[in-house]
Amino acid sequence: MWWNIIPTVFKIGSEIYKNNKQSELLESQAERKYYERMALGEIEYKRDVIEDQQKGWKDEAVLIIVCLPIVLLAWSLFSGDPLIQQKLEVFFELFNKLPEFYKWLVVGIFGSIYGLKPVTEIFRK
Repeated sequence: MWWNIIPTVFKIGSEIYKNNKQSELLESQAERKYYERMALGEIEYKRDVIEDQQKGWKDEAVLIIVCLPIVLLAWSLFSGDPLIQQKLEVFFELFNKLPEFYKWLVVGIFGSIYGLKPVTEIFRK
């Protein structure tokens, strides 16, 4: 009884494997044609731009961190609350006391996220 089922199982397994390989080949060919059309200027780089934007959640987080002191400073000036401004000054004084490698690491991270060429070239030297 079991011996009669084994050839059928192998046949089904080989068909599934063959279909997966054909799917991978078709996907590879479609991607190659897509990039050829992009290189010829027939289509724009929309897919790549969309993929980059979807992966960009860390960029927004870094942007919020960078802009937070500016927002707090503006709040202290317009609200008339001098304590916020004093706390910001203390923050930057304490940040300035951090080790140099850490400050350069922070600058490097911001530079690499936002593609600042001068910052990345400093690290190459």
